[in-house]
Amino acid sequence: MDDIKVEAKPLLVDRELPGLREAVLQLVVKEHDVETPHGRIHCTMKGSPKGDRPVILTFHDIGLNHKTCWDPLFNHEDMAEIMQHFAVCHVDALGQHEGANTFSTGYEYPSMDQLAETLPLVLKHFGLKSVIGMGIGAGAYVLTQFALDYPNMVEGLMLININPCAEGWMDWAAHKISGWTHAEPDMIITHLFGKEDIHHNHDLIATFRHHILNNMNQFNLHLFVKAYESRRDLDIERPVPGCNARTLKCPSLLVVGDSSPAVDAVVECNTKLDPTKTTLLKMADCGGLPQVDQPGKLTEAFKYFIQGMGYMPSASMTRLARSRTASGSSITSDGNRSRSHTHDGNRSRSHTNEGSRSRSHTTEHGHTDGTASNNMDQSGPKSAEVSC
Repeated sequence: MDDIKVEAKPLLVDRELPGLREAVLQLVVKEHDVETPHGRIHCTMKGSPKGDRPVILTFHDIGLNHKTCWDPLFNHEDMAEIMQHFAVCHVDALGQHEGANTFSTGYEYPSMDQLAETLPLVLKHFGLKSVIGMGIGAGAYVLTQFALDYPNMVEGLMLININPCAEGWMDWAAHKISGWTHAEPDMIITHLFGKEDIHHNHDLIATFRHHILNNMNQFNLHLFVKAYESRRDLDIERPVPGCNARTLKCPSLLVVGDSSPAVDAVVECNTKLDPTKTTLLKMADCGGLPQVDQPGKLTEAFKYFIQGMGYMPSASMTRLARSRTASGSSITSDGNRSRSHTHDGNRSRSHTNEGSRSRSHTTEHGHTDGTASNNMDQSGPKSAEVSC
């Protein structure tokens, strides 16, 4: 059982946040090119790794790099407290960073599996023992494969818009037909954003289309897109008693916006993971990029997630309701809350007196318009489903 060092800190108050943000801005940022069998991977380390504590490692989606994908989240004021506790390593997929050189003709871009195989080299380069992964879309797929192959290197995963399935033949045909009439940037936009964003949030779409067209190396981007479209099904299966199924061993937080094009894929992934270690968070009034649409809510959810892993027990909660329900609680569709209390009455902390790490699987975010499912029913355990 892991020993947990509890940091005795009072909750932050608003007047302390400006000083905290200033301290975060002063964190050392270093850029590295990590050698791999497929070429150099560009990595950006912000802050210094702290002892045996894991580093937050991010991986972006197609059409993005670490800046356009993650800056709205990590520059948000509520993320400053987390960055005081964890260093962050942003990984750019091969050839996707700003100013990347064009791959030579005939270069064979690595598959999604091969990209996952480069991550142990990143950890070795920085001298890291373990990470908490944060990925979206293609990046979520890569981090999941990495966690399956190297479970001892991954303590937890926040996976946004994860699709565990290979591209079906109908998807393939649709992309082929779309490719005859639409440019690749438009197809990437439909991958990143839902119809609601595309039809109503014109400024946001124009910003990301401009980035794709002007800041990405088009040849390299095309190779990355093709690699993602050629992905295979993730080899994961929900464990059942008496069966040694292959699935994620670490705590996992699945995140999707309610108008994201990835909703069905994320729900499908949820059915394949261990329900005792998985939480599904569906964010209301949110499109395809929760870290852009709702960075405050996503930061709060991530704080709860890492608290459940035994870190940051005294973290302040500023954006959402400061409450948690017991793991058996539920919110019914008509908004009436029913609570199932544990015998010891502990409803807000996932930390035991012995300091062992455990997980809180249901987080109530103070909204009565969402629906959260209880973890257990007569047919067996289910993943926690949370709406905010």
